[in-house]
Amino acid sequence: MDSMELTKIGGALCGALLTCLLFVWAAEVIYSTRHAGHGDGHGGEKYAWAYPIEVEGPDGVEEVEQGPTFEELFAAADAARGERIFNKCKSCHSVVAGENGAGPYVAQVVGRPVGSVDGFNYSGAMAEFGGNWTPENLDAFLENPRGYIAGTSMGFSGLKKPEDRVNVIAYLQSLQ
Repeated sequence: MDSMELTKIGGALCGALLTCLLFVWAAEVIYSTRHAGHGDGHGGEKYAWAYPIEVEGPDGVEEVEQGPTFEELFAAADAARGERIFNKCKSCHSVVAGENGAGPYVAQVVGRPVGSVDGFNYSGAMAEFGGNWTPENLDAFLENPRGYIAGTSMGFSGLKKPEDRVNVIAYLQSLQ
């Protein structure tokens, strides 16, 4: 490669840089919130390229509708659907009492103390958590295991749909 090739490459890079700077400058001019006669765009002044959005409700905040409560969902839970959803869990958890896998068995889990299966090596966070696996605790844990018990070794990301969680809990409760 001779010096002319290097000059061409350097010129191309400089041209590309200048083109990018030109586009940035043009975008700032077009989309800037400042416009002649409208101030600097701060403190409630008019914006040249923006439109106010009218909202209803007190102080511009609308109430978000809440879904059904856990109790309502749990009352309508379907254990058969929960069994199908539980298929995601079978690779690590057994429904047969005493048969641990990568995770502890889940037979008789509803009402059982957290981290209490004999012979299973729980993470420190799970062993120290305390309490019992109530349907409400299971719901919170199944939604986001690592968020509910920080430091758990359970790698599952959770069940995001509340209906799926209550159906799985109903299935687990049917294993009592």
